[in-house]
Amino acid sequence: MKRITRRSFVKAGSLAAGAAAALSPFSRVLGANGDIRVGVVGFRGQGSYHIKLLRELPGVRVVALCDPDRDVLGRKVKSFAGRNEKVAAYTDVRKMLEEKNLDAITTATPDHWHALVTVWACQAGKDVYVEKPLCHNLWEGRKMVEAAEKHERIVQFGNQSHGQPTGRMRLEMPDRGKILLVNSSLNRMRKSIGKVTGPQPVPKSLDYNLWTGPAPLEPLRRKRLHYDWHWVWPTGTGELGNNGVYPLDACRLSLGQNALPKRVMSFGGRFLFDDDGTTPNTQVALFQYDPGPMIIFELRNLPSKTGPKTLPTRMKCERGESGLPGPTKKAGKTGGFSAHKGHLFNFISAVRSRKVSDLRAPVIEGHLSTALVHMGNISYRLGTQHSPEEAREAIKDRGSDAVEALARVKEHLAANGVDWSKAKFVVGPWLQMDGKSEKFVGNPGLAARANQLARPPYRKPFVIPDEV
Repeated sequence: MKRITRRSFVKAGSLAAGAAAALSPFSRVLGANGDIRVGVVGFRGQGSYHIKLLRELPGVRVVALCDPDRDVLGRKVKSFAGRNEKVAAYTDVRKMLEEKNLDAITTATPDHWHALVTVWACQAGKDVYVEKPLCHNLWEGRKMVEAAEKHERIVQFGNQSHGQPTGRMRLEMPDRGKILLVNSSLNRMRKSIGKVTGPQPVPKSLDYNLWTGPAPLEPLRRKRLHYDWHWVWPTGTGELGNNGVYPLDACRLSLGQNALPKRVMSFGGRFLFDDDGTTPNTQVALFQYDPGPMIIFELRNLPSKTGPKTLPTRMKCERGESGLPGPTKKAGKTGGFSAHKGHLFNFISAVRSRKVSDLRAPVIEGHLSTALVHMGNISYRLGTQHSPEEAREAIKDRGSDAVEALARVKEHLAANGVDWSKAKFVVGPWLQMDGKSEKFVGNPGLAARANQLARPPYRKPFVIPDEV
C-alpha cells in the first residue's frame, strides 16, 4: 500500500471534499443551516467534558451516548431527560454506529479502544474526534490514517495545543546555526495505585467484556478499574502517552518533522512504589531524526516539590542555546472560550466544510506524534535492569546530553528519598526504524520483538483488519 504522508493525506481529503459532500448519506445535515448530530463514546471522565462543550456549540446536537457501564450511562441519560433533550443510549459502540441519524462521534475511552472506535466509525460513515493519545500501539495509528482517507472522513486528533503559537520554534536560527538537540521535560505527580493479592471485583453495572474490548480478557488485578488503566500496558500507555504526548507533539511540529525518527532508546523505572503499575513513573526517551536533531524528553512523576522542575523547552544549536517561550494567554482560556472548546469547534467546522485542510490536528499529525510515545515505550519494555553505575555506562555512547539527563533523574530520585545506590534502572536498547514501512529493522531478533509490541494481538471480535 502506498504510504500516506501528511501532505498527501490533507490534499486527498481536500480534493475529495466536494464529492464526499455530494455522496455522503448525511449530506442533508452538512449544509450551513443543518445541525451536526454527534454521539459521545465513553464519558466517565473526559467524555463528560465533551458533552458539556458540544452542547455549547451552535448547530450541534448530542443525540447518542455510549458507555459499557450502565450506571454511568443511566446518570447521563437522566441529565438529558431533565433538560427535555432526547438522546439514544448504548452500551455497545457497534450498535451505536449503526444509527443512521448520526453524523459524527467523539471518543474519550481508555487508550486501547481509541483506534478500534475510530476505524469502525470511519467504516460506518461517521466523522471522529478522538482524544489523545491517538492510539494504543504504533501499527494501529497508521490504520486510523488509512481508514480516514479511504472512507473520506474528518478525523481530528484531540490535542488542543497542536499548532498553537507556544508550540513553535524556528527550524533555523541565523544567530545560532542549525539545531542539534531539543530537550523537553514534564513533572506531573502520580500516586501509587496500590497492590492487591488477587483478582478484584468488577462493578456489577459494567459490561467487562465490552470495556476490555481488544485487550486480553483477564481478571481485574488492581484496586481501581477506572483511570488506573493508564498505568498497565494492556490498556494504557503510561504518562508518556497520557501527558508526554503534548510536549512531544510540540517538539516534532516545531522542528518540521513529518516522518518517524530513525532511532530511539529509553531508560527509567517505576521507583518508590511497590504497586500493581507496570509503566514507568520516571523515564527518559531519546529520539534521533535523520536528517535532523535529537529530541530528549524527560518524564518525572514522583511527588516531591524539590528536585528538577519542568522547564521551557530548550534547543542546543551549533552556536549556543535558546529556550522556547512559556505559555501565553492564547494557549488557555480567552474570553470564556477554552482551548478544548475551540478545538471541538474546529472539528465541527471541518465536518461542515468536508475539508481535511480545515482541521487544526488531522489524524496524520496525531499518528506522527503518538508514534514517538510508542517507540519510546517499546525501547523501555525491551530493556534490562541495571545499577545506576551500569546505567551510566550503558548510555555513555548516547552522548553527554543523555548522561546529563540521567544526572537529573538522580536529583529527582534523591529528592524523593530513593536510595541511589540501590536503585534499579531499566535501560532500553537503541532501536532502528524504517520510516517507509514504519517497522523496526536492524538486529533481526531485537527488531522482531519490537515489532511484536508495535502490533500486539487483538481479542476477537475486537479486531482492526489489515485492510480498513
